[in-house]
Amino acid sequence: MSHTSARTGSSLSAPRRSRELAEATDGRVADVLVVGLGATGAGAALDAAARGLAVVAVDAHDLAFGTSRWSSKLIHGGLRYLASAQFDVAHESAVERGVLMTRTAPHLVAAQPFVLPLTPLVSRAQASLAWAGFRAGDMLRLAARTPRQVLPAPRRLSATEARHLAPSVRSAGLRGGLLSWDGKVTDDARLVTALARTAATHGARVLTRVRVLELTGTGARIRDELTGEEGEIRARAVINATGVWAGDLVAGIRIRPSRGTHLVLRSERLGALPAGLHIPIPGETNRFVLVLPQGDGRVYVGLTDEPVEGGIPDVPDVPETDIGFLLDVLGSVLDAPVAREEVVGAFAGLRPLLDTSGQDGHAGAPARTSDISRRHAVLTSPDGITTIVGGKLTTYRRMAQDAVDAATAARGLPAAPSPTAALPLVGAAAPARLRTLSAPRRLIRRYGTEAEAVHTLATENPTLADPVLPGHPVTRAELLWAVLHEGALDESDLLDRRTRIGLVPEDRAEVLAVARAVLAEAPAVRP
Repeated sequence: MSHTSARTGSSLSAPRRSRELAEATDGRVADVLVVGLGATGAGAALDAAARGLAVVAVDAHDLAFGTSRWSSKLIHGGLRYLASAQFDVAHESAVERGVLMTRTAPHLVAAQPFVLPLTPLVSRAQASLAWAGFRAGDMLRLAARTPRQVLPAPRRLSATEARHLAPSVRSAGLRGGLLSWDGKVTDDARLVTALARTAATHGARVLTRVRVLELTGTGARIRDELTGEEGEIRARAVINATGVWAGDLVAGIRIRPSRGTHLVLRSERLGALPAGLHIPIPGETNRFVLVLPQGDGRVYVGLTDEPVEGGIPDVPDVPETDIGFLLDVLGSVLDAPVAREEVVGAFAGLRPLLDTSGQDGHAGAPARTSDISRRHAVLTSPDGITTIVGGKLTTYRRMAQDAVDAATAARGLPAAPSPTAALPLVGAAAPARLRTLSAPRRLIRRYGTEAEAVHTLATENPTLADPVLPGHPVTRAELLWAVLHEGALDESDLLDRRTRIGLVPEDRAEVLAVARAVLAEAPAVRP
């Protein structure tokens, strides 16, 4: 199977972008303009296009440039929200997790085991509370009708079993563990890329590096960030899906960003990790630090939940206080604490939490960001712009559906019901079908049914087969595929989003020349 057999309709490339940007600004009127190409924006573009609407979707940067690439890569079943009595949010999360795992993206989202080690720092009362929570989470799975073979049941572990699954945990005083399961996406940025490409299959014009200078209920004045040229995109309905930046485009939107920080460690530092870890945060009843093996020679440790004051940067900095906090909690359960110099990278994302303080007419201290509801909100401005804020990665599809429902209703656009709960993304297939593919398992987890085409690039040209970095599995063929089919326009797209090499600055610097060479060579092999 040659890479030229990839569905042309789903392939995003520099030539397609140029052509479709010219079309979007030539005076024709789209049905829906979506601003922002994170998970929710790309999801809204797909939702609207799949209903048969003419869609233009733009982002000032790249696919998944903002919050959608900085998550824990978990597709949560909503357990945390049960503890705070947000039953509707918990159920919605479990339902959307099941949709991703069984229908829309089973190639990207799979079950992830977690061990909560019962160390001397975890009292028996805390352990009982956690066990009750995991059982309640399993009831959420049942209510969402997610099959048991997709998400196994939680169970108690002996000390020996816990040590096998978490060999780096201190054995002294270890009395066992609790095993639970949740969903995990191979790569959050890859999920966004799949959403954008699936939207393109349905006719959406997906345009990166297009900055909105002014937004109204009937379109936007824009600038092509590659050429500096300005133009206008006209639309019957407008959706603002810019996350923490939503208030920059629409007056009256108040966001209270919360910073979630993760550390990046080399896998060998913690040894073999057959499962992730839940480490209780001292003094908290329902918050954990997570240890998340990535399968690419790296482990993430996160995450914090801290309010952010002042301006919102394009890429958030990671303060040393966050790093120290995560290392302290991690060190509380390890045989040998992780030293600061062993942290090879760190990243932070900003959650776009809706600020509702003072809206009930009562003054008082603002709630901690960790206590603010993750329920999403759809808001319509006086001039008809629909803004979607709040929520989380797991529920992007429902958020997108609600945004398109609201936008089309506000503008009187006829629209069919959303089909996205049963619409497979590019690369998706049932596990039985995925197991028949002739490609490395790692590629199948990242590309699904397209893994064979990516693999063929390397087999037809051996110079593309080798990893671009010692100890990291990404090959030159994957970088080329990203340029030809996934809309990568420069080296940052390749290293920071289509792959995650850039999370470790040292690795990024080593591969930069290779990424630039692939970008230069791509036009010669473009299908």
